[in-house]
Amino acid sequence: MIHSIRHRTIYSYGSTVLLSHHLAHLTPRLAPGQQVLQSRIDITPRPRRLVPGTDHFGNHTLYFQIDEPHTRLVVEAQARVRLEPEDGGGLFPSPDWWLVAETAAAEPDLAEMLMPSPHVPLERVARDYARPSFTPGKPLLDGVRDLSRRIHTDFTFDPTATSIATPLDQVMKHRRGVCQDFAHLMLACLRSLGLPARYVSGYLETLPPPGKPKLQGADASHAWVGVYSPGLGWLDVDPTNDLFPAERHVTLAWGRDFSDVSPLKGVIHGGGSQTVEVGVDVATNNDG
Repeated sequence: MIHSIRHRTIYSYGSTVLLSHHLAHLTPRLAPGQQVLQSRIDITPRPRRLVPGTDHFGNHTLYFQIDEPHTRLVVEAQARVRLEPEDGGGLFPSPDWWLVAETAAAEPDLAEMLMPSPHVPLERVARDYARPSFTPGKPLLDGVRDLSRRIHTDFTFDPTATSIATPLDQVMKHRRGVCQDFAHLMLACLRSLGLPARYVSGYLETLPPPGKPKLQGADASHAWVGVYSPGLGWLDVDPTNDLFPAERHVTLAWGRDFSDVSPLKGVIHGGGSQTVEVGVDVATNNDG
C-alpha cells in the first residue's frame, strides 16, 4: 500500500519578521514495514540557508534560515511512502512484563525511554493508573493491550480541552485531550513501571463515513506509542484509537515525547502576534 502525504503549515504574522530560524521534522523516516519512495519540502519565502540532517534518534531534520523580511511563512512537505505492515504485536507471544522491566533496567540503549522527559513526568498517579493492566505474571503485550483499551474508554477525545503545554496531571484529572495527550499518558504509565516506551509521530489516514466523499484536509498529524519487548523489538500501539498500527499509520519520527519531534519549531525576530493554519492530506494508491 502506498500513501501520498501533503502537510501544509502557514504562519501569518501581525508584523514583519526580519529573521527566522526553524527546525522541521517533516520527512518520514525509514521504519520497519515502511519505505520512503519520495519526499520534498517547499518553503516560502525561500530560505537563505538549508541544512538537512538527522537528529539523536535518527530522524530526518531540516534546519532553515530566512533573512528576507516577511509577514507569512508557508512550509509544505510532500512524501510518498510504501507500507508493508507486519502484524502489530497482536499475535506474537511476549514475556511477562516484569521480566521486560528487569531486563530493560540493565540495557544502556533503553535508558532514555525509561526516564522522565519534558512532557512525560513519572508521577505516582500514572503508575497507579497503569497497575490494574499489569498484574503479576501478565504478558507484556496483554498488559499493553489492556492499558490502551482503558485509555480509549476512560478518556474523551476533545481538541478544545488541551494544548501542548497542558500538564499531564490536568489531562488525567479532566479525562479529556487529543492524541498527543493520550500518547504522553501511556508513556508515563509504561515508564513508571520500568517499561521502555517511545513517542511516535506521524500520520493516520482517516476514512469518511459510508457514502460520503473524503474531505481535503481531513487527515491530521497523529501520535502513538512504541513499547520495547526483548526478542520482538519495538511494537507500536495507538491508544487514541485502541489498535496496533498497521496499514494506515505513516511514521514520521520518534523520540522521548513531542518536544523531540515537533513537526516545525523556530525562533523569529519580529512578527508580533501570529496565527497558524495546518492541513494534512493522506491519499492511498494500492496500485503502486
